[in-house]
Amino acid sequence: MAMENNTQMTVFVFSGLTENDKLIPVLFTFFLMVYLVTIIGNIGIVILVLGASNLHTPMYFFLSFLSVVDLFYSTSVTPKMLSDLISLKKTISFNGCAVQFFFFAGLAVTEILLLSSMSYDRYAAICHPLHYVSIMTKSKCVSLVGFSFVMGFLQSVVQTSCLFNLHYCGSNLIDHFYCDAPPMLQLSCSKTLHCNMLTILFVGCYCSYSLSAILVSYTFIFNTICRIKSSEGRQKAFSTCSSHLVCASIFYVSVFITYLRSPSSALEKQDKVASVFYSVMTPMLNPLIYSLRNQEVKKAIMQAMRKSSHLIKK
Repeated sequence: MAMENNTQMTVFVFSGLTENDKLIPVLFTFFLMVYLVTIIGNIGIVILVLGASNLHTPMYFFLSFLSVVDLFYSTSVTPKMLSDLISLKKTISFNGCAVQFFFFAGLAVTEILLLSSMSYDRYAAICHPLHYVSIMTKSKCVSLVGFSFVMGFLQSVVQTSCLFNLHYCGSNLIDHFYCDAPPMLQLSCSKTLHCNMLTILFVGCYCSYSLSAILVSYTFIFNTICRIKSSEGRQKAFSTCSSHLVCASIFYVSVFITYLRSPSSALEKQDKVASVFYSVMTPMLNPLIYSLRNQEVKKAIMQAMRKSSHLIKK
């Protein structure tokens, strides 16, 4: 579908995840289950942190906000993707595309900054256990979360304004399953160098800042763990940060594959796979990883299940 060269685009069409009709029922069922697990898992983490007294610590304070971000982050993409899988026309309005990109970009950077705040928390807990309470005060935790949201959505305002003030007058086919900067920039008939540079700048700066914070924190953490004499102590110390490390690794690898590389048509399918990971799969995996690998969360889940069973019996 195309429009006249002097006409601004009002509707976009997604290419979607696949052109193979036989895969559509399988993909729809799979991603519907993923989304349901994402909703249940992330809401469950928030309720668990609020209700379990042993989880009223900075680590789980950050985890609860990470779950909130993951819930809305996934919701900005997945419901539309699911409806498009079973629709004949995968369309989205110009304004709808702008709104989707605004929330997606804002929540993505918020998640990146929250992950770095969580690494700082683990550094304080393992490297300075005696001063942990005085370092990670309630006001500092609130400030770090607030900083993550403010910076995340400030850069999203700039990126969205730049991207959707461009002129779109040719093809309206977005070769993706949601509105994202790289495929949108390919469609524009305006000069896109400034928006391209802005996207690379924001992704590069925020990812570099967050990744540096995580790497520096874990360098000190691993150094401290190696100095612990007992194997049981080392295992306990590492178990408190392994969940965060796994979640951060999955997220960053998929983001870097998509954004920080030279454009190549040979990598288009890999781009979509990477995008599925950080936009759809990661929000589901985060609560599962923390639930399966963290003893305190397991304990809180078991206590909640016992309380529920007692209430049912009564």
